[in-house]
Amino acid sequence: MNCQVHHLPELESATSHVREALQAILHTILFIRSPGPVAPHDVHCESFRTTYTRIAMDNDPPSFQRSSRSQYNNYNRQQQQQKSDLDRKVDDSIETFLRTLTPIGPELMAGCLTLSFFERRAKNKLFGLVHQEEKVVWEQWVLRVVVNNTPRPMGGDEASVIERQRIQDTAEGMLKAVLHTVFELAGNEIDHIPSVMYDFDISNAKKPDDRDEVYSRVSNMPALINLGS
Repeated sequence: MNCQVHHLPELESATSHVREALQAILHTILFIRSPGPVAPHDVHCESFRTTYTRIAMDNDPPSFQRSSRSQYNNYNRQQQQQKSDLDRKVDDSIETFLRTLTPIGPELMAGCLTLSFFERRAKNKLFGLVHQEEKVVWEQWVLRVVVNNTPRPMGGDEASVIERQRIQDTAEGMLKAVLHTVFELAGNEIDHIPSVMYDFDISNAKKPDDRDEVYSRVSNMPALINLGS
């Protein structure tokens, strides 16, 4: 079975926002590649002006238009105690990945996150006397992540406000670019998707070559001099 490998656009985010950005990307892919019919649940990001769709869990919030504020607060407390297995697997994988980041510059850490889909197949060895199970990966999504630890300007002056907005707009633009690419790639080819049930795992990919690291950072720097002017 051929494995389809999708390389997503680079994501750069502040330390405080990177977890939510990765949750949005991973849950979007998992929803699109769900092996069976699932109920959708829209999630409004707290750190970004965007909404993504994920697989609905039993503990996802119902509609509270006619509910009291106390009911809503009680639900939130219950939700914190009832984390789904899917959420736990995604969140634990994100935390593990963030611990593998390597420094690439002042206040910058980077790494590659890989979401793999695979099916389990029985494998016989020694004339059928030994039965084993193998994982056959049929699709991977690779995302390069840069975490920017540079402190944001906290002042109330115009320059600080503009800079905070610029940082926010840049991060949102990169997240939306990744999600847009996910939708494009997901619908291009589907013949490789198996008809049987399958599973997924999330891991850190092989560290890029240092030359690729430098090239990526330089190619994404804004132009400082316009030679054509």
